[in-house]
Amino acid sequence: MTDGGPPRIDVLGFPLDVIDLPSAAAWVLNEARAAQQPKLVVTLNPEIVVQGRDQPALAAALRAADLSVADGVGLALAARRAGTRLPGRVPGVDLASEVMRQGAGTLRVYFLGAKPGVAERAAAEASSRYGVKVAGQHHGYFDRANDAAAVCQDVRLAAPDLLLAGLGEGQELFLHSHAEALGARVMIGVGGTLDVLAGEVKRMPAWTTKLGVEWLFRVALDRKRWKRVPRLMEFAWLVLTRGGRHGHRPG
Repeated sequence: MTDGGPPRIDVLGFPLDVIDLPSAAAWVLNEARAAQQPKLVVTLNPEIVVQGRDQPALAAALRAADLSVADGVGLALAARRAGTRLPGRVPGVDLASEVMRQGAGTLRVYFLGAKPGVAERAAAEASSRYGVKVAGQHHGYFDRANDAAAVCQDVRLAAPDLLLAGLGEGQELFLHSHAEALGARVMIGVGGTLDVLAGEVKRMPAWTTKLGVEWLFRVALDRKRWKRVPRLMEFAWLVLTRGGRHGHRPG
């Protein structure tokens, strides 16, 4: 978080800003309008934390975040165990939606990720629902080793205020590593948000989000997500045994 912002705590070695959804959206929108250098927003969840502990490059990307918000309920619980009660969770899909709602009519957004065709439908829905200006779109099924330069050039030429990247595992590392080449003022790794916007994936009932069990229902209903369970269990074990924190520092 920038100087003068809310406090930043440490959860299992990674930064987490103590901020609610409205304030996070306001921060993103302000930077999307005025930032002179690319800003990286991380929507931190238990799975990313566990991956980052095993992948130094990803860990560096997560620690370089200009804003790091608690996407998953596990982060809120870890923060509480470490002595800090968060004002609320900031799920990536809600953050993206709120920023676009507030920026209607002026915000230029590039949609990057998901299967071919999904980014286009997500962009069309965002334009219709929120009134944002679509700077461009590109699917996420590209070779990150060989095609990254071309994708980055396409984004840079589109000159977006906001880049929503739903690239799955390693999306934060991709954004951090290619920040200058991408040229967006604000970049957010939003996971499956494009699928939700495009209507490919339905959101779970509101009550599951309120109770913090949305992830459990998604895992139960989608066998492809079962592989994530060991990471979630590892995160829970780390929080229970280490208290969720390695230290605390102001933002």
